[in-house]
Amino acid sequence: LKPGGKLLVLEFSKPWEPLRGAYDLYSFQVLPRLGKLVAGDAQSYQYLAESIRMHPDQETLAGMMREAGFGHVDWHNLTAGVVALHIGQKF
Repeated sequence: LKPGGKLLVLEFSKPWEPLRGAYDLYSFQVLPRLGKLVAGDAQSYQYLAESIRMHPDQETLAGMMREAGFGHVDWHNLTAGVVALHIGQKF
């Protein structure tokens, strides 16, 4: 990325606290069962839920971007934090 260029990262993130229990129930119980029913593959959807859980939260990812040399770093929650858009400018 050239100096002055913008980086936008749209990624699964950590949902707002009041929704985390329901989101975890959906991610770890419902989604793998739907994956098995629709695609014949529960394991891929279980892996997806596990990998999302391991992803850094919004503040941590913003800090990682700053450490990597990005400025004007900001993030915006979408869908109650299930997804977040991170924005940074390369200096």
